[in-house]
Amino acid sequence: MRGYKKKNIIKITEEHNSSVEDAVADEKMVRILVNGKDVLKFYCSPIMVRELVVGFMMTEGIIQGEWCMERMSIQYEDDIIVDIPAAGVVSLEGSARTSGCVGGITFERTPECGTTIGEGITIHKDTLKEVFQKFQKSSELYNMTGCMHSAAISDGRHLLVLAEDIGRHNAVDKAIGYCILEKIPLHDKIILVSGRLSSEMASKCSRWGIPVVVSRAAPTALSIDIAEKRGITMIGFMRGQRMNIYTHPERIIR
Repeated sequence: MRGYKKKNIIKITEEHNSSVEDAVADEKMVRILVNGKDVLKFYCSPIMVRELVVGFMMTEGIIQGEWCMERMSIQYEDDIIVDIPAAGVVSLEGSARTSGCVGGITFERTPECGTTIGEGITIHKDTLKEVFQKFQKSSELYNMTGCMHSAAISDGRHLLVLAEDIGRHNAVDKAIGYCILEKIPLHDKIILVSGRLSSEMASKCSRWGIPVVVSRAAPTALSIDIAEKRGITMIGFMRGQRMNIYTHPERIIR
């Protein structure tokens, strides 16, 4: 499936009115079942669904025990139905609506304490700007529809994966899920995102030990607190030649 549909619209400009075909973002309900029983449902863009489910389920720790990613089935109907065979117990304790869009769900978790994330990792500010420019230029669905969030994982030179979705949390879960499936370690990577940096976003990075998170938007106070405690370098307002470094600036060579 693709993440957009073509719709006929009326476009009005100062010069004239015209009937044109336009690309608009698609969205589908995804129903997550465990051993055939409904567990969760939410809306998403109908692309990279396997990565989304893996990233979401692993980050939130919903299945406590063994489950098999490879045997997960996905059916594309009016809804997207994902069934996960699992021997573990399903836990939905602490579920809450996110501050994001399309009815997202997250789970209250205490950020992990202990070893500081990303010790010894540095990146030059100019390199960071170049990577972020690649990220923005690669967001094809956003450029087509103007209605998508993006997230990417980078090794500081290349984009290892780029994911897009109508929900910013979904985009992050897709990027993380891809790395889980491809066995790409995250402890020395950078995550690039298009939306605001909320506490949920900081907690996802904390859970997987991602040392640098960069966005063109702003962070919340709680996300800054989480990043400071966990050793995450949090950067917002990455636009052109400017950026704001909110936590652990020692990681950025200037």
